[in-house]
Amino acid sequence: MNEPLPAPDLPEWIERLLVPGTRRSLVQIPGQLVHVMETGPTDGPVVLCVHGNPTWSFLYRKVAAELEGSGYRVVMPDAVGLGLSSKPTRMSEHTLDQHIAWYGQVVDALELSNVVVVVQDWGGPLGVGAMMERRERLAGMVVMNTVLGPPREGFRATLFHRFAKAPVISDLAFRGLGFPQVRLSMAQGDKRSISGDVSRAYRWPLRGRSRNAAPLALARMVPDSLEHPSVPALTRIQAFTEAYAGPAAIVWGDRDPVLGKLKNRIARWLPQAQVTSTGAGHFLQEEVPADIARAIRAVRG
Repeated sequence: MNEPLPAPDLPEWIERLLVPGTRRSLVQIPGQLVHVMETGPTDGPVVLCVHGNPTWSFLYRKVAAELEGSGYRVVMPDAVGLGLSSKPTRMSEHTLDQHIAWYGQVVDALELSNVVVVVQDWGGPLGVGAMMERRERLAGMVVMNTVLGPPREGFRATLFHRFAKAPVISDLAFRGLGFPQVRLSMAQGDKRSISGDVSRAYRWPLRGRSRNAAPLALARMVPDSLEHPSVPALTRIQAFTEAYAGPAAIVWGDRDPVLGKLKNRIARWLPQAQVTSTGAGHFLQEEVPADIARAIRAVRG
């Protein structure tokens, strides 16, 4: 394993929100540096928490707090382009296959095995995609508001994702005005769950055009047709998910305006999974961390 590098400092007001004793480092993978937060013993059973767009490992701090004392090693990497990881500025660098490869390289660099992967939003395809290629190291899955396959025939992209494809205006909104990270609360069941310093902490790593290419790039990674470049990888991930017979759980925020209606589809693909339905929104880690931690314990054992 490459020796991790020290992580850049965080503002004190963000540090205050983390689990006391959280370890942070930069993991070197080919061409990139990936910021990783960890809690729990370094030799404990691994819980790998994978976030989506436009968040970072900060999203899992409440889940990590709920797992304190469990003996689990909770590993929370920032996706390339987000959080404190490297920030490629060219849109062409952000493809689903590339992001899956980057996450897989982090798993390899940290020498993670016997992994329960916990996923939400783009973290579903990224985390499951990475572990799908390392299935001998996969011990279980906890799936939250995400997609694990391509869209159905005849689908229509959401207004959010259609807007992300609009020339000029999408660049102005995402790169110039900091959308959607300035409006994360709109996707929540309880709008107060992302406010104040918590809302500010999601915006902080993406301040300025030199740091905020990824939210727009990842929004454009969402298929708007069945010919979209993300579809082949999503098709492989669906096939793997449907064939997966290991331990699994689903925790869902039913008030999610983006992915709330996909719960039953995921449940059909993972019939062995216990389903926990909640009144949370899209970023349910902020609203129902105890439900997520219970699901992790049930799967992790």
